Amino acid sequence: MRVDRPADRREQILEVAARLFAERGFHGVSVGDLGKAVGISGPALYKHFDSKDAVLAEMLIAISERLLAEGQQRVDRAGNAADALRALVDWHVDFALAQPSLIVVQDRDWRSLPAPARERVRSLQREYVDLWAAQLRRLRRGLTLDQARSIAHATFGLINSTPHSRLLPDDAMRPLLREMALRSLDV
Repeated sequence: MRVDRPADRREQILEVAARLFAERGFHGVSVGDLGKAVGISGPALYKHFDSKDAVLAEMLIAISERLLAEGQQRVDRAGNAADALRALVDWHVDFALAQPSLIVVQDRDWRSLPAPARERVRSLQREYVDLWAAQLRRLRRGLTLDQARSIAHATFGLINSTPHSRLLPDDAMRPLLREMALRSLDV
């Protein structure tokens, strides 16, 4: 019999919570529902997280940190701004196709985050937007920071529509999203 290590169980809880929150909304899922879905009692969930709010906070902070860290690595490896933007698009498309539940939760349950977590996520997201904006400004001289941020946000909107627009299998959706995003960035 396999015994879950605490880190494994935490990851399992976060994955299942993302799916359940996306399906029913944060307020539509009880601690008991979450525990049952991962094979533990609701109260046993408190061995891993202080509260359901803490689950949501860790989920959205962790993905925001991951988006930023991977995005920065891709920019650092790129030879120029166009290559950096292509790498950022590839990364964001892969994320959107692999994690549609997180996109839904982020969009719908943002206001349910405790204030400190909401500010941390907001800060990380600003850094991620600015990572894209900096590359856009390197590529397209004359763009203001606000223009570049607006273009980045619009591109995220296109890619992050995946939970609603995904009518094709991933092997067809990935190149379609990539092409559309690169065109929107004028790359």
